[in-house]
Amino acid sequence: MKKLLAILAITLFLSTNLVAQRSAPDHIETNQGPLSIQPILHGTVVFTWANKVIYSDPYGGSKAFEGIATPDLVLISDIHGDHMSLETLQALDLSKAILVVPQAVADKLPGNLKSKVVVVANGSTTTQLGINIEAIPMYNLPEEADSRHTKGRGNGYVLKMGGKRIYLSGDTDDIVEMRALKNIDVAFVCMNQPFTMTINEASSAVLDFKPAIMYPFHYRGQAGLSDVEGFQKIVKDSNPAIEVRLRNWYPTY
Repeated sequence: MKKLLAILAITLFLSTNLVAQRSAPDHIETNQGPLSIQPILHGTVVFTWANKVIYSDPYGGSKAFEGIATPDLVLISDIHGDHMSLETLQALDLSKAILVVPQAVADKLPGNLKSKVVVVANGSTTTQLGINIEAIPMYNLPEEADSRHTKGRGNGYVLKMGGKRIYLSGDTDDIVEMRALKNIDVAFVCMNQPFTMTINEASSAVLDFKPAIMYPFHYRGQAGLSDVEGFQKIVKDSNPAIEVRLRNWYPTY
């Protein structure tokens, strides 16, 4: 009995320690109750709103989601493994989930998930579970057929929840479609080299479309982590009205 209790205590400690390494969730008020924002890993974030749980680009295996409620909605932006992680999707309980994805992702999903898919293309919208979802282009510049992220293949997303507009960049360069965004309350913008933007490119775009709250995420590249503190300073010095929130997107699971 004592041995069993000891094992249970160790298991609880390890589980709690894993969860404690995450940034705590943030909360913003909407006209339909609070929106919880939980950073998970790299480009993965979980939203909870109106008793609905939304996973964006689930990645990191089941351990990354310990203590997190099962999803009602899953957004996937692109076919690369840090966005469409088949290992993670197969490890999660997606029994009640709707998957909103671009066609390129739908084509690569296993059969057991295809019945859950809603396909949206750049410029299209869908409403799922009371959440308006607009697919925004995400691509590399210059536009080339052999670029890592070609125009039209993947989606960024703008979600409308309780009157708030939430932007998820996906993997993108400093594109005109991002700069043209209006009335964004919360933005999640990538900045990892050599695959997406530098901090200077990302800050220039953010200063143009002026989200109220901005999270740098997806900032691990070939040379390590991008200088998100430097990004924060550039934005703050130019427009202190934009709140840049730095969170830990790289906990050790």
